[in-house]
Parts: sequence; C-alpha cells; structure tokens
Amino acid sequence: MGEKTQALISILKLQPVVPVLVIQDLAHAVPLARALVAGGLKAIEITLRTPVALQAIQAVASEVEDAIPGAGTVLNARQYRQAVEAGSQFVVSPGTTLELLDVARKSPVPLLPGAATPSEVMSLREEGYEVLKFFPAEQAGGAAYLKSLSSPLAGTLFCPTGGITPDNARDYLSLPNVVCVGGSWVAPAALVEAGDWEGITRLATEASRLSA
Repeated sequence: MGEKTQALISILKLQPVVPVLVIQDLAHAVPLARALVAGGLKAIEITLRTPVALQAIQAVASEVEDAIPGAGTVLNARQYRQAVEAGSQFVVSPGTTLELLDVARKSPVPLLPGAATPSEVMSLREEGYEVLKFFPAEQAGGAAYLKSLSSPLAGTLFCPTGGITPDNARDYLSLPNVVCVGGSWVAPAALVEAGDWEGITRLATEASRLSA
C-alpha cells in the first residue's frame, strides 16, 4: 500500500485542482485533455458516467502527451479493471465497498476511495488508505467540517469533490489535511460543446494558480 499511496500523492500534488469530467462526445476527449494540460492541469479524472468514458480514457492515455488520466465514479470491480485496461493511472470512487477494496488490493493502479464520515475514514485507515476523496464535500459539511477532522484523524489527506467552485476552493486548499480539490468548473459543458479549447485553457491556468 505504501508505494501506491506515494504514487497517488505524487499525482494529486501536481496541481491544486483535478478536473472532473463528464465526456458525452468522444471527439471532445483529446482536445479537451490537451487544453487542460496546456493550462497546467495534467491529472484528469474522466468519470464513468457516459457510454464513451472508457474510450475517452484510452484516447487521452494514448494521444495526449503529459496527461495523467484517471477514472472517476468507479462503482465495482468490473469497472475498475476496465478503467485500468483503458489506461487509467488512478481510480476514484464516490464511496467504498469490499469488492472495490479487494480489486484495488490486487491492482497496481491506486484507488482514491470516497468517505464522508469519521467512521468511514477510520475503516479505510484500517485498510491502509491515507488519501481519501471527501464527497460530496459541500453537501457533507464543507470546509468547516473537513477542518474539524484534521485533529482527531490526523495523518489523513483528502481531495474534496462536490460543489467546489473558484469561490470556495481556497477554503479547502488552506486546510492542512487537503492535498487538492476536484472540480468540474474548469471544463464547463457550454465551452466543451462549443469547442472553445482556448477558453478552457484559460480556466485551467487560473485553477492551476489557486493556492491557500
């Protein structure tokens, strides 16, 4: 677990914001990823919420230099294996199941499992996980709630996702137990549909410069 934890941390520390993407059109995957990488966001989470998601991961992995594609919204072992086969370098889940923990244990690709309560965090710590996704961040209590976990659950790092915006991102990034945040605002659907890759690069550049 130690090596995979370090591999995951090295990816998440590349940038303050990990883009969370829902790709509807496969043709958008490569130019979108290139636009994000050009703006300084190399680690990219492509959620498995659309029929083309796995193909999008595969395209980004093979065609976009410097991109580090990950799979998001992974709910079971089959999806985990498919994501790894497609070229995902990290896997993200909104929660955790025994099935996911089992497949993650056997895979060389690290898992960022979701947790929202102290009990969930403690259970994952027992499994060796030190880096977790805090989801849904805003709905589960926001930055104030996450701050309250930093002392009793010291040593745990989080990537909050869910309701994160440019307006509240710094509230999370200022916390000692936050390694980065996940956000969809860097690739709004309107810009993606319009093929405004320069606009997305500008948003990515602004996000890459966020700090506490």
